[in-house]
Amino acid sequence: MRLCRPILAAALVATLVLLASPCFAESSAPIPVNNPPGQQTAFIDLLALMSGHCKTLKVAGRTFPCKTVAYAHGDKGRVNFTVAVDDPADDNHVVSFSGENGKRADDNSYELPIDRMLLNSKDRPKVDGLPVPAEQTSTGLCRQTGNFAAKKVNDVTCSATDSEGRKYELLFVSDGTPVSVRRIRKSAPSIQDPFK
Repeated sequence: MRLCRPILAAALVATLVLLASPCFAESSAPIPVNNPPGQQTAFIDLLALMSGHCKTLKVAGRTFPCKTVAYAHGDKGRVNFTVAVDDPADDNHVVSFSGENGKRADDNSYELPIDRMLLNSKDRPKVDGLPVPAEQTSTGLCRQTGNFAAKKVNDVTCSATDSEGRKYELLFVSDGTPVSVRRIRKSAPSIQDPFK
């Protein structure tokens, strides 16, 4: 079943606002988490929905299709590339590559160092009816080509390994539809931009 973009955007925003602590595997069973949940005081201030398809999406080594990819910037500088997983066994399967201190190499490329994976599934505890994602310490990198100001993103590639050795990969390719960018609240930029 396909969700319309406004409903999916609202679900992604709600999921991202509730960031807390990892789940799922072969049969949607939880992935064990060895990290305590962090304090959740940041709010999403910018959301960009990208239209296209995932050529690659691997979650803890398991391959999935995806529904959509979103870029979410928090008011304290944390950024998530969030993927709505097309998992017939779990409508709440969402994965986020999360990090801080992203950098623009030029006007059409952006790199985000990944320091955690945020994993959500139907088995997660709920707050206000929505599952709260689990958080797993990770290392990796996401690269985006394209530019939100021009509302054009070509692709997003991410690769990360969590502290338990599980691997996560994303290769998302745009279908050419303009990016839907929504500023939710005003905050200071956190990107390191040598072109200012």
